[in-house]
Amino acid sequence: MKKIATRQSYGEALKELGELHDDVVVLDADLANATKTDIFKKAFPERHFDCGIAEADMMCVAAGLSTTGYVPFASSFAMFAAGRAFEQVRNSIGYPHLNVKIGATHGGISVGEDGASHQCCEDFALMRSIPGMVVMSPADDVEAKAMVQAAYEHQGPVYMRFSRYGAPVIHGADSFTFEIGEGEVLRDGADVALIANGLLVAEALEAANLLAKQGISAQVINMATIKPLDEELVLKAARECGKIVTCEEHSIIGGLGEAVCAVIARQGIACSVERVGVNDEFGHSGPAGELLQQFGLCAGHISEVTKGMCKEL
Repeated sequence: MKKIATRQSYGEALKELGELHDDVVVLDADLANATKTDIFKKAFPERHFDCGIAEADMMCVAAGLSTTGYVPFASSFAMFAAGRAFEQVRNSIGYPHLNVKIGATHGGISVGEDGASHQCCEDFALMRSIPGMVVMSPADDVEAKAMVQAAYEHQGPVYMRFSRYGAPVIHGADSFTFEIGEGEVLRDGADVALIANGLLVAEALEAANLLAKQGISAQVINMATIKPLDEELVLKAARECGKIVTCEEHSIIGGLGEAVCAVIARQGIACSVERVGVNDEFGHSGPAGELLQQFGLCAGHISEVTKGMCKEL
């Protein structure tokens, strides 16, 4: 199966947007080659602004541009876009509810050799906490490109996380449509629902294959939008299966798993939930594939957690 890093998809989608819309501008923080916004820069140098290693300033510039009719895409690594610039994103973009789109690449453990200082596993939690902020993480190249288009069309602040590591392409470009706030059932199942996003969608699909060989029918849901969450789909899965396993390349604190748990708890549905993600710990340097295995962000671990849940109940 072909693998494409969704940061590449982000850069290509920006170029396509720029060809269609003169109001699209792109900002970067001295990382255009890594975030792939250099693809846009080569096509539209007059609409690409390198703000230097000053992410907080970049967010303020993006905020200002949005008030003049432009649609800015502010780009950097997730650790810097969500972490270092959090105050500016909150106060200068979120609070006035400005039309700024944040493209955060290099999210999660799969940043690999860059190590704990760059492996941002807290960005969903940070961005979810900002009122009115849309938070999304695509499963593959096709969804990433559609997501960028949807972000442009949405009025208000949007945070998108893209990967450095290659993601298997699971969608067909000709038949795929994307809507903010809508989950996607990729596989039907009756015993348990695996709800995943980002790189772990492909792993959840593989886990479902492993589980099927052991007589466990697993539904797989791609929940690319973490906020606003597709609550109706979550509740449907909870009622039909009674067991849910969330899968995300993010801390189990504050991300997709907690969002799913909150919905189920609020409705009082009898449903057990296990969260597969990064536990309360930092990452470390190493090859991306090996780190994903070590931290349990893989099909094998997802299937083991699911089997244990089904056995207990």
